[in-house]
Amino acid sequence: MIKQIGKALAAAIAAAAMLLGAGTGRAHAADKLHVGKAINVLWIYTILDIGVDQGIFNKYGLDIEISVLPGDAKFQQALISKSIDIGLASGAAMALSVKGSPAIAVAAFSGAPRNFSVIVAADSDIKEVKDLKGRLLASATAGSLPQWLMKRLAMKEGWGVNGIRMTATGGFEASMAATLTHAVDGFMGATEAGLKLEKEKRARIVTNMEKYAPRFITQVVSTRRDFVAEHPDLVERFLKGLFATVAFVKTHKEKTTEIATRVLHQDKDVMEKTYDLELPMLSSDGTFDAPSIEVLKESYVEMGILDKKPDDAQLFTTKFLPVKP
Repeated sequence: MIKQIGKALAAAIAAAAMLLGAGTGRAHAADKLHVGKAINVLWIYTILDIGVDQGIFNKYGLDIEISVLPGDAKFQQALISKSIDIGLASGAAMALSVKGSPAIAVAAFSGAPRNFSVIVAADSDIKEVKDLKGRLLASATAGSLPQWLMKRLAMKEGWGVNGIRMTATGGFEASMAATLTHAVDGFMGATEAGLKLEKEKRARIVTNMEKYAPRFITQVVSTRRDFVAEHPDLVERFLKGLFATVAFVKTHKEKTTEIATRVLHQDKDVMEKTYDLELPMLSSDGTFDAPSIEVLKESYVEMGILDKKPDDAQLFTTKFLPVKP
């Protein structure tokens, strides 16, 4: 009798375990998700690496494969060609959705652009913002957030949308090299990169861009409309993993700095400064701030990107918001 009870109990435990596994999805292999970063030098993009390193995405049944693209244009191409499923890209690129791109933003990721600055060579004659008028600045790709920010700066300074001349070099390293060799007058790049170049006494930050767009959505989580329709569960789980990682980052400066230093091949002290400077940018739940969206819409028209302000539904969906990990 005892032996029979033991067998029955074992069977019951096994059945419960199977039911538990089926309910949570943990009994199955993690779902593969191809995730892109629109550039390789931003501290806020290391949130993806931290989530992978700390097993946070895995808790949501996801196996994340990260790809790094050289700018917004290449990110959009990778998204459209389906070589990536979802990823982090600029808020300015949301305008492409209105122009026929299948891309759609599913969450706001970061606010005012503290992470972008105008950087010039250490021996440049550009000392102040006013010295940037009419100068040639580089960015990685055309139509990217850095170019949007250049236009924004020029307009806010009263020089007109073309008050700063622009060129695309194809990547961050090329923009930096062109600046240091004086092929261009400077570039719009990652603040953390500027801090490192300042420490090395090779370059200087002229201005941070937060003052030119204090209400703004710098980065968004972007995917394709068909991916949202066909795989809503994957999108939802990715967002939960991403914002669970943001919550981890906000309370683990030392571990975050350790991983970011390794991923970006940066100096620890630069990453510590970057953490303090850029942490407030990060959204906690992905919600789109209405005034910030309005700034984007107005800018699309002012800069000639769109003929009229688009509807919210053309730019993003709130289907998964707010994100509650």
